[in-house]
Amino acid sequence: MAYNIGNECYKCGTCANNCPMGAISMVNGKYVIDPQKCISCGLCAAVCPVGAPKPSAK
Repeated sequence: MAYNIGNECYKCGTCANNCPMGAISMVNGKYVIDPQKCISCGLCAAVCPVGAPKPSAK
């Protein structure tokens, strides 16, 4: 199950810089996670200072 970045995100880039799959990028001024690349490792959530990345609901 891929992760999504919530509205708590203040665009610090920590998640993108730490994603081992390069699944996080800035799109239209907002960080988004590509579900095709995300391996659900949870590292983005672990390093985010505000807890914005969360597992997607199926």
